[in-house]
Amino acid sequence: MADPLPFFREVGEGPGVVCLHSNASTSSQWRSLMDALAPKFRVIAADGYGAGKSPPWPTDRTITLHDEVALLEPVFARAGDRFALVGHSYGAAVALIAALTHPKRVRAMALYEPTLFSLVDAESAPPNDADGIKGAVARAVAALEAGDEYAAAGHFIDFWMGEGSWSRTPENRKAPIAVAGRNIRGWAHALTRERTPLAAFATLDVPILYMLGKKSPASSRGVARILTRALPRVEVLEFDDLGHMAPITNPEPVNAVISRFLERRA
Repeated sequence: MADPLPFFREVGEGPGVVCLHSNASTSSQWRSLMDALAPKFRVIAADGYGAGKSPPWPTDRTITLHDEVALLEPVFARAGDRFALVGHSYGAAVALIAALTHPKRVRAMALYEPTLFSLVDAESAPPNDADGIKGAVARAVAALEAGDEYAAAGHFIDFWMGEGSWSRTPENRKAPIAVAGRNIRGWAHALTRERTPLAAFATLDVPILYMLGKKSPASSRGVARILTRALPRVEVLEFDDLGHMAPITNPEPVNAVISRFLERRA
């Protein structure tokens, strides 16, 4: 059987940049960043498993972040011998594993709140900062088991964006988010059971821009607290008025920072 191939969109010419999206999203979340970078970079944004036009989330096995990286190998090949990685949330977690897989090829990384919750549990047993996301996942899974995909998506979105965010979501956006939310169990397993130890990330000898929002939940900020102490060449930038979903809800300031960082590291 042939290996599954990811869908990706591509613009521009120059040094390669690969953009990886968050959960319940697709490569389309990076369109404005791609337009901004296209005059100077070759930018490729890919859909992960179960997102957009990429292969569906497999049902015959448990998917890990390493499987996501394996799916993206054709994208990395297209990006060239050396490339930068941009990632948000789940996509930023995939980017970190990709950098460990290809340590000689990744020249820089711009990450917005990687959600490697396994690092929180490895640091200390519950109760800890990961309790919030685990509770949201439990509520979402219960809704899925009851056959209510919209309620499941609501628990997920409200956790990341604040209570009432799902009810304010335009109706035409709810259906694709609810469909993507069928993968909540798989996302949670990949992020909470990842076996890569913190010490491995300390070996990443690459410049990393680590972005986070002051209004983000404790779960993602807890990961930031742990990772930013370990990454050897990290530059931390906190947005005072933004939250976890800022690359989607407030892309202008986030994209501007990413663009400047990548231009310095081209």
